Amino acid sequence: MPCVIHWFRRDLRIADNTALYHASSTGKSVIPVYVLSDWKNAHHWTGANRQHFLCGCLDSLSKNLSTVDGRLIMREGDAVDALLTLAGEAGASAIYFNRDPDPFGKIVEERLSERCRESGIECHGYDDIALHNPTEIYTQSEKPYKVFTPYSRNWLSKDKPSPLPKPSSLNTPSGIKSLDLPDVSRWGLEKPSADLPEPGERAARERMKNAVSNIIHRYDALRDIPSEEATSRISQDLRYGLISIRTLYAKIAEQHREARGSSRDSIDIYIKELAWREFYFAILHHFPHVLDHEFNQDWKGLPWEEPGENFEKWKKGETGFPIVDAGMRQLLKTGFMHNRVRMITAMFLTKDLHIDWKLGESHFMQHLTDGEIASNNGGWQWSAGTGADAAPYFRIQNPWSQTARYDPQGKYIKRWIPELKDVPPKKFQAPPEDDKPIAEGYPLPCVNHKDEREKTLAIFKRHRG
Repeated sequence: MPCVIHWFRRDLRIADNTALYHASSTGKSVIPVYVLSDWKNAHHWTGANRQHFLCGCLDSLSKNLSTVDGRLIMREGDAVDALLTLAGEAGASAIYFNRDPDPFGKIVEERLSERCRESGIECHGYDDIALHNPTEIYTQSEKPYKVFTPYSRNWLSKDKPSPLPKPSSLNTPSGIKSLDLPDVSRWGLEKPSADLPEPGERAARERMKNAVSNIIHRYDALRDIPSEEATSRISQDLRYGLISIRTLYAKIAEQHREARGSSRDSIDIYIKELAWREFYFAILHHFPHVLDHEFNQDWKGLPWEEPGENFEKWKKGETGFPIVDAGMRQLLKTGFMHNRVRMITAMFLTKDLHIDWKLGESHFMQHLTDGEIASNNGGWQWSAGTGADAAPYFRIQNPWSQTARYDPQGKYIKRWIPELKDVPPKKFQAPPEDDKPIAEGYPLPCVNHKDEREKTLAIFKRHRG
């Protein structure tokens, strides 16, 4: 039977999936395949939270495919070898996939394209992860943007693509061998204890429905308050492609047309957050060196301190700075951290502890369920003052005043640091005056923010000079 392959990657859905739509439009049988990576025990860019969530998404995808006469084929190892082997077994004439925004995935795509040419197999890659791919948004001089505001104006001015139909039938051939669906033990990991979101396309669509109906209408007023459930919480769903960015935007645009006043303004703010996501995709595409070096060449080679005891305290949420510790404990317990607190914790690591942002970037990627290489790198370099359109190096957030502004009642802090539940919230807004812990079992601040701020300013000034 004539057939083609659809290679699932970070598009684990059947609705509004560009490559799957085109594969099914050929009229041939479609073989859906996912290729498991074969690393073991540890990885720089992921960890048990994300792998466990992935396993749940694959299980859900497998069930969803069965509703359109499909069957998910699991293979493992080098993706190019696995795909070509499958094509040979099934007699597939073409391989369809959605392109990866990361340089690692692009290398695999180039290898696959070359091998397909050698083997006489068609190879079709599609842009699916963003509303506008990085080569669509350029300055008037045809150069990539390095600053967000003009990028966003251009991005906002362009027509957005519409969602695509769901395939009616894939008619996957029987008899194709497949590995079992995985659990985290396949990578030598233990099942995480973190409280993770429900995986799968159906759960993601429910989260999107809630975000579009409720969250985005009050987004501007509440998005920076970490104690509020006021962010969309669909970042992991976009990361794994459980929902399509086109479907999301279409639903937001519908709400925007009907909204008025502050509700409409809030939706505008949320749409700009989608533009930030694609700005960081573009930065990574055009400047892939940002994964290894500072984006801003003025700061390349900054003299970071060796990680030691304070780095371990930061990772565990035991620095003695309540807002920082609350964020780090939220990360450990849920695989998520509120975005405002991500900025606070990242700037604390780089500006108060003077530790290389790349170490914090990796730690986040190993714990965040929504870990997105481009956005995570962009956020860390923004906080460190080294990235594209970053906070100036002299703008150093004070954890104590950030607490007073964004968690004045201490609700967020008390939620994640139970030993502080009976402490008056005013004590979270300034260092202890008597050099005594603010609660039994809670540590004193590991550094003096004022002193470390001055040290950071001197380091940056000296390096630029």
